[in-house]
Amino acid sequence: MTATLPASPPGAAPPGAATLLERFLEVRRRTETLAEPLGPEDQTVQSMPDVSPTKWHRAHVTWFFETFVLQPFVPGYEPFHPLYGYLFNSYYEAVGDRYPRPARGHVSRPGVAEIGSYRRHVDERVADLLAGGGRGTLPVEAARLVELGCHHEEQHQELLLMDAKHVLSCSPVEAAYAASPLPLPLPLPPAPAPAPAGKVQPPRPGAGGGFVAHEGGEVAIGHGGDGFAFDNEGPRHLERLVPFELAAGLVTAGQWQAFVEDGGYRRAELWLSDGWATVQREGWVAPLYWRDEGGGGHSVFTLSGRRQLDEAEPVCHVSYYEADAFARWAGARLPTEGEWEAVAGAAPVEGNFLESGRLHPVAGGGWLGDAWVWTASAYLPYPGFRPAPGAVGEYNGKFMVNQHVLRGGACVTPQGHVRGTYRNFFPPSARWPFTGVRLAGDLGEAA
Repeated sequence: MTATLPASPPGAAPPGAATLLERFLEVRRRTETLAEPLGPEDQTVQSMPDVSPTKWHRAHVTWFFETFVLQPFVPGYEPFHPLYGYLFNSYYEAVGDRYPRPARGHVSRPGVAEIGSYRRHVDERVADLLAGGGRGTLPVEAARLVELGCHHEEQHQELLLMDAKHVLSCSPVEAAYAASPLPLPLPLPPAPAPAPAGKVQPPRPGAGGGFVAHEGGEVAIGHGGDGFAFDNEGPRHLERLVPFELAAGLVTAGQWQAFVEDGGYRRAELWLSDGWATVQREGWVAPLYWRDEGGGGHSVFTLSGRRQLDEAEPVCHVSYYEADAFARWAGARLPTEGEWEAVAGAAPVEGNFLESGRLHPVAGGGWLGDAWVWTASAYLPYPGFRPAPGAVGEYNGKFMVNQHVLRGGACVTPQGHVRGTYRNFFPPSARWPFTGVRLAGDLGEAA
């Protein structure tokens, strides 16, 4: 099987073999660091169909390197185990059959130790390939796929944490994943960046925080420069924006508590029809992981355990439906992804990311980090987008339906994984990702 994917813009060169080897080993070590606080029992549980067991994440990203790097580029390479391709393929139709996603928690074997052996085997073989590449023998296509695989594994590092949080929350024990901050072998990020220059509006009722004005007009959106980007981030193109304003801060837990106390989850007029049906069907009364402790107060379950809700921290684990209803209640709306990128896309990649070890949103953040921001934009292809040929071309394009775009990164996103053009996406009912809200509003014809 041959697989090629120009994940970077056409003509963008991948890193050299030595740099790529260092990056590969760093990413692979980080995954193991994140899995270490979880015991074998924790790593096997699947708490709902959308959640995958930790050991599956560890094996799937390993299968990715084995399937798309080792098999095509190492002559005579044989898969580590003949069943692993079936067990750990996620959605690549062109590669072969897959074990059903909702049943991943039924697979008690291979166990955690066997998955560790699989990872070490593939690590050694990829490292050998990259070491050979240092002598000028690494094909460009192989380098691009290793680079893509590293970014793919960083996506699964975030998925590992958000899935593990859901697993732990479902037990009456509500055990903590780890103490906060989690000690990671990575430097702390710098302080959050200041807001971009612009006209700052006073807070509006229910919304809180200031607003940065944008005059609108034609703006360039999407990735078009050097460096890695997923295929769904391009092509770069022009979008026409009318004058708007974007909140300088994320909606806080305290503001959301006011929404709850004002009957936000009981007022049908605030909700989209499908959202209201979901509220009634699922019995939502507050964000995921909140619990009413009586007297109007709430606690929240975090990766460090359950604690009293901090009203100053950004709200997290809310669906698109909830974000849209809150915005309507606050007299605002959600931004489009073009509006978000026009204001925040050029901000330095600084903020509360995975490297901080906090693993939870914190008060006073900047434009990036803490919680992914729901946008009003459906996840659709940019003008001129074409999926790449081959199996790896299934990576993004085939999911461009029934999803909404999120921007900005979260407290469990690796900092080096975030870009101003990055397009995350989830179904509108999803609440287990680290998702929050940044409000927007219209300014009329002139800022």
